[in-house]
Amino acid sequence: MPLSPADRDRIEDELDRTLTPAEAALFENLWSEHCAYRSSRPLLGQFESDGDQVVVGPGDDAAVVALTDEWYLTLGIESHNHPSYVDPYDGAATGVGGIVRDTISMGAYPIALADCLYFGDFEDEHPKYLFEGVVEGIADYGNAIGVPTVTGSVQFHHGYEGNPLVNVACVGLVHADRLVTATAAEPGNALVLIGNATGRDGLGGASFASEDLAEDAETADRPAVQVGDPFAEKLLIEANEALLDEDLIQSARDLGAAGLGGASSELVAKGGLGAMIDLDRVHQREPNMNAMEILLAESQERMLYEVRPADVGAVQAVAERFDLGCSVIGEVTAGPAYRCTFEQDTVVDVPVGFLCEGAPMHDWPTEARQEPAPDVPTLAAETAFDTVLAHPNTAEKAWVYRQYDHEVGVRTAAGPGRDAALLAIRETGSGVAIAAGADANWTVANPFRGASWVGLEVATNLAVAGAEPLAAVDCLNGGNPETPRVYHDFGAVVDGLATTCAALDVPIVGGNVSLYNDSVAGPIPPTPTLAMIGVTPDYVAPSMTATGVGELVLLGEPVTGLGGSQLLASVGGSDEMPAPPADPRAVVETIRRVARLPSTRAIHDISHGGIAVTAAEMVTDHHGLHLELPGGVGMLCSERPGRVLVETTDPDALARQVGDGFARARIGRSTNDGRLRIVTTDGAIDESAAAIATRRNVIADALD
Repeated sequence: MPLSPADRDRIEDELDRTLTPAEAALFENLWSEHCAYRSSRPLLGQFESDGDQVVVGPGDDAAVVALTDEWYLTLGIESHNHPSYVDPYDGAATGVGGIVRDTISMGAYPIALADCLYFGDFEDEHPKYLFEGVVEGIADYGNAIGVPTVTGSVQFHHGYEGNPLVNVACVGLVHADRLVTATAAEPGNALVLIGNATGRDGLGGASFASEDLAEDAETADRPAVQVGDPFAEKLLIEANEALLDEDLIQSARDLGAAGLGGASSELVAKGGLGAMIDLDRVHQREPNMNAMEILLAESQERMLYEVRPADVGAVQAVAERFDLGCSVIGEVTAGPAYRCTFEQDTVVDVPVGFLCEGAPMHDWPTEARQEPAPDVPTLAAETAFDTVLAHPNTAEKAWVYRQYDHEVGVRTAAGPGRDAALLAIRETGSGVAIAAGADANWTVANPFRGASWVGLEVATNLAVAGAEPLAAVDCLNGGNPETPRVYHDFGAVVDGLATTCAALDVPIVGGNVSLYNDSVAGPIPPTPTLAMIGVTPDYVAPSMTATGVGELVLLGEPVTGLGGSQLLASVGGSDEMPAPPADPRAVVETIRRVARLPSTRAIHDISHGGIAVTAAEMVTDHHGLHLELPGGVGMLCSERPGRVLVETTDPDALARQVGDGFARARIGRSTNDGRLRIVTTDGAIDESAAAIATRRNVIADALD
């Protein structure tokens, strides 16, 4: 994706000369949508990113929030969408590697991963091929480096047919004394490259991620996809720890988008400094590489460190100890110039601030969508239940997460398959809950309200684990922003997510934007993946499945609208999406308090698939549920989040905790017969837990 004539003219006017080939390639990547956020940055100011807990906000490799005065958490998220279409295994694997390096560059040790995956219709062969390859890539890389994948989501929707999404989040833990940032500190310090040798893989990855996928992308764009080496990454993680132990790092940045050129220029630009780099010094694994290739290759498992001159020998010794390549490639300079030499010629000499921050923003035209009139088909309760129970979006996902080592590191107190994962932070005696996801059905039905639902649902998942939300990061995925309808919908999801997270008092401390997710199949649905962390006073989570000893309480408004639901997506029709609650923070806090009650035996959020799927997931071979709903199919399958189903041994204690102003209803009891019975005004359901499990196993049945 070469520089546009307008961009080239702007740059050459600023420099008052013609660009060298290396400079043109560098600007092409750093001024791409992927790096410069040219279409999204004007919208991102809606997010509130401040809070007493925020130590490092947007703009660094990862955000940092305070867990205590001494212990911090890092949180970051990354997309690897186009690479995962071209090569699902390596595309997904290197997405994991990149977000982990973003974590260690802050001085943190990675303690958990969350992956949110989106593919075309599961019934089609190509989406299944991509799905299997992506899951294998994530599993092989994460398992090899010893970082548990503890939560995430999987969705299938025809809108992802030609452009799947792979969004990966990582949480890290760092002591306050070991925190590192990507801001260069002082002129005269050395720039040291550690890790794998540089090759030609991943060339132009940033610009590749900023253009629509062509019909021949799987072959033509293969050189733009990086190849991962998880064993080198594990060595890099441990070497980074050793460098921190010896206090050898002044600043750090991982080599991701735009490779060495991106990492080194952004590092010094953040410090208001410059750099002098000798590209001949970069350790390489392929012969005859030119300046542009060395500068922009996105070869994996590489880190750039700013090091005091007196410490260079010690840094080299650490690299040698871990059998990692090491090159002293240049130094930080006082001036604003970013200079690179190759074979004794100056191939880059540009103002670093202009390179990293000078890209002009886009203000594309928008076109509002026309909302369809309500058209809800008449269905019996049993038909509706059958429809949502076995759909891949609401079916059992164990086939996915059983491939991940979610217990390595011995912190996982509650792992995949729950509303939220829970990690034991023994250093503080507290727990950290993690939840992540989005839903294309919601944002296709109504981009603003759908994104609002995403924010509320992820926060509700944390509350069900008894956690108080602390901070979030987002991965905003959209189609070609130059299309008015697409840009309108993208702006609407930003607005909806920002509005709800502000109402929840949850700062958005970082994130990623991935646009130009278009293919010959069309644009993807607007997909605002949200990853959120919360804090619990311990690391004990209530059960998600029934225990057979309590009454069942529906906590939250008894909504019936089917807009955005999997039921309507499956059978056709349309309906208005129910509005989120007026005070989402009060809703989430109330659910959190209920989850912490000793009398709460089980609690599960209501969202994807509605009460039908929530109840189905709560029954076991030994314990069942008997529910009586005052409504019909609408109440059974409505998906508006901010509601939970609670099994309690003391409904009066629950009522006292909730108070008079919060909607609640006793709708049944748990049993010891392993059956799900639901009576509605549109008919009744009576199923055994074994039969439910068999019908929800559609993913494993198709792939094993």
